[in-house]
Amino acid sequence: MLTAALDAASRGWHVFPLRPGTKKYPALHGKENCTDTGPCANGHVGWEQRATTDPGRIRAAWSRAPYNIGIATGPSGLVVVDLDTDKGDAPPPPWNLPGVRDGQDVLAVLAEHHGQPVPVDTFTAATPSGGVHLYFRAPSGVELRSTVGDKGKGIGWRVDTRAHGGYLVAPGSVVARGAYRIVVDREPAPLPAWLVDLLRPAPRPPRSTRPVSVGSSRRSRYLEAAVRMECQHVEQARNGQRNASLYAAACALGQLVAGGALAEGDVTAALLTAAGRHIAVGAYPESQARATIRSGLAKGGAIRRRKVA
Repeated sequence: MLTAALDAASRGWHVFPLRPGTKKYPALHGKENCTDTGPCANGHVGWEQRATTDPGRIRAAWSRAPYNIGIATGPSGLVVVDLDTDKGDAPPPPWNLPGVRDGQDVLAVLAEHHGQPVPVDTFTAATPSGGVHLYFRAPSGVELRSTVGDKGKGIGWRVDTRAHGGYLVAPGSVVARGAYRIVVDREPAPLPAWLVDLLRPAPRPPRSTRPVSVGSSRRSRYLEAAVRMECQHVEQARNGQRNASLYAAACALGQLVAGGALAEGDVTAALLTAAGRHIAVGAYPESQARATIRSGLAKGGAIRRRKVA
């Protein structure tokens, strides 16, 4: 497992431990036992942010137990197309076509529909159940999210994708049904443009820029200045400090939320707007920003300030 984890990291893929013999996380660190130290000094961070390519950290983790290996696809710059196997059930419309029984068939139908070859010339792994993982380089300038089947932005029955916010089990990992293994060992190809278009998220509605509402009887220069100052700290944060700055701002304003001077929803919206520059570049997922704000508000709420008249 250590060798396989180091091999994945050598390819630039960010790994983290999964529980031995399973596809589940966390193996070592969860929110319920977070010590607020190390990477979590400014608030608990999950597996996606803790995933690493650092050989020292990897050796330290996998020396403790034969953990399976998770690859955080977002930080790794990957989009992985997961083609599931035939489970014996009939495909639903519109996939109930002659010869369509599994994810590989559905991908072939999609490729034919778009007048493109089936994109199989890339790094490929086989799963213990007989499924296939096709690894692709993520496109620049757009943050693709994970999908499941044909739900939401999903592209088809029995076809899942793993991108930002998702992970997959790496080759070398072992579960009860067998091992994940490499079947085509080459550099991941760029995600085909037609798949990028299918997976591209719908445009987000513009964020509200309305001022934080504190009620006419409570509005004060102090509150307005506090919100404006904390948002400026977030907006001006360097990339390496964006999460810490957002957490600190949420902690500070969380004290006022707990005291009843500010509304939690308004503060969350203001901080998300302030973090918009970082989110827009695709390297800082909105899901992480929201989690950091929630954590900071909760921490600040434990140090409740007096209400401001």
